Amino acid sequence: MIEKIKKDWFSNIRADVLAGIVVALALIPEAIAFSIIAGVDPMIGLYASFTMAVVISFAGGRPAMISAATGAMALLMGPLVREYGLNYLLAATILTGIIQILFGVFKIARLMKFIPRAVMIGFVNALAILIFMAQVPNFIGISTLTYIFVAITLVIVYVVPRFVKIIPAPLIAILVLTAAAIYTQADVRTVGDLGNISQQLPQFLIPDVPFTFETFAIIFPYSIALAIVGLLESLLTASIVDDMTGTESSKNREARGQGIANIVTGFFGGMAGCAMIGQSVINVKSGGRGRLSTLVAGLFLMFLIIVLGDLVVQIPMPVLVGIMIMVSVGTFDWSSFSYLRKAPKTDAVVMLVTVAIVVATHDLSKGVIAGVILSAIFFTAKISKIKINKQVEKEHTLFTVEGQLFFASADDFVDIFDFTVENKKIVIDFSGAHIWDDSAVGAIDKVMMKYNERNNKVAIKGLNSSSQRIVDKLAVHKNAKLMPH
Repeated sequence: MIEKIKKDWFSNIRADVLAGIVVALALIPEAIAFSIIAGVDPMIGLYASFTMAVVISFAGGRPAMISAATGAMALLMGPLVREYGLNYLLAATILTGIIQILFGVFKIARLMKFIPRAVMIGFVNALAILIFMAQVPNFIGISTLTYIFVAITLVIVYVVPRFVKIIPAPLIAILVLTAAAIYTQADVRTVGDLGNISQQLPQFLIPDVPFTFETFAIIFPYSIALAIVGLLESLLTASIVDDMTGTESSKNREARGQGIANIVTGFFGGMAGCAMIGQSVINVKSGGRGRLSTLVAGLFLMFLIIVLGDLVVQIPMPVLVGIMIMVSVGTFDWSSFSYLRKAPKTDAVVMLVTVAIVVATHDLSKGVIAGVILSAIFFTAKISKIKINKQVEKEHTLFTVEGQLFFASADDFVDIFDFTVENKKIVIDFSGAHIWDDSAVGAIDKVMMKYNERNNKVAIKGLNSSSQRIVDKLAVHKNAKLMPH
C-alpha cells in the first residue's frame, strides 16, 4: 500500500508539479469558454475545474488524467440552464455524480470491451479535429500579430524541448510570451477578453430547489445523459492515457471517482465535468505521470484565480491557441491513414463514420455510439452467412449445416431447404453449426413442420451441448431432439 502511494504521488515530483502548472494555465480559457456554452457565469466552469481536478486526483482510477468542465457536458446542460436556472444545474450535477458512482459499483467499465479499435481510433481523431476547430475563432482573421504569436508558440513547443528538458516547453511559451505581450503592450486578445474572473474561493451550498419528485423528474433525464457522456469520455480518455504511458488503470474506480468529484462539484457551485483528453495529453506530454500532477493542476488553477488573477487575464490567447494546436497534432493518430488502406473495409467505414458524426455534432458520445452500432451491424452481417451442403444417400438425404444460426441467419437457413419432397428420410447435421437463440430454434421447428406435412421423417444430429440445451428448452417439434449418430 505504501509503495503504491509513493509510486502514484511521489515518484515523479518535479515533472508532475511543472506539468500541473502548465495544465492549470491551459484550463482557464477552456473552463471559461465551456461556461459560456452552458449559459452560466465563467466562475461556474472554473470552480468545476478546480474541484473536479482536486477530488479526482485522490478518488480517480487513472493517475495523471485531468478532469474538469468539458464542452460535451456543457452542450448537454445548456437547455436545463436556460429553462430552469443555475440551481437546477447544480442539483443535476449532484445526481449525475450519484448515478456515476452506481455505474462504478455495478462495474460499468466492463462495457468498454465492446468498443472496437476502429471506434477508438475514430474517437481520438475526431477529438483532435474538434480541439483544432475550437482554436480557429481565436486566431483566424484577427490580426497579423496573433499569427505571429501562434507561430512563435509553436516554434517554442516543438524546438525548445530539444535543448531544455527541465521545464515543459508550453510553460516556457506562456511565461515568455505573456511577459513580452505585457512589456510591449501588444494588441492581442487575452484570457480576460473571454469573461470576468472573480478572485474568491468557491463556497459550500445546497442547491436552492424544491426537494420533490417533480424536481427529480426535471433533472433526471439531464443527469443520466451527463453521467453516460461523462463516463464514456472519461473511460476512453483513460484508455488513451494508458496507451501513452504504457500503464494500466482501474476503470471502475475511475467511474466511482468521477461520481464523487461531480457530487462535490455540485455542492461547491460548479457544473458537471469529466475527463479532458486535451488537458490530459498536455499533462502527459509535459511529463506528468502521477496523481500529484492532477492535484497541482487543480490547486494551481485556484491559486492563479485568487492570487494572480490580475496577471492571468493578461495571458495572450494566441499562446494558448498554439499549445492547443500542438495538442491536436499530437492527439491525431497519423497512422490511421495507412490503417484506412490496410484494415478491412468495414473497419475503415466505422472509423470514418465515427469521425464524421463527432465532428458534425460536436458530441463524442453520438459518434462512439454510432460506431459501436455500425460495428455490431457489420459483425452480425459477417457471421450471419450460413452454408448447407446436401448429400443424397441410399437411405436418406443428409444436410450438413455450417455457421451460426441466430435471428439474422434464420430465414436464410429455412430458404435453403427443398420442401417439395415426400416420404423421405431427412437428416440435418449441426456438427459445424451453433444454435444461439429462439429465432434459430423457431427456424428448425419450421423446417421440421414443413417436412412432416409431406410425410417425411426428419432427425437432427451433431448438436453441441449448448445448442442441445436451447433446443430442448424451446423446440415445439420434440422429435427435433432426435440425435442419430
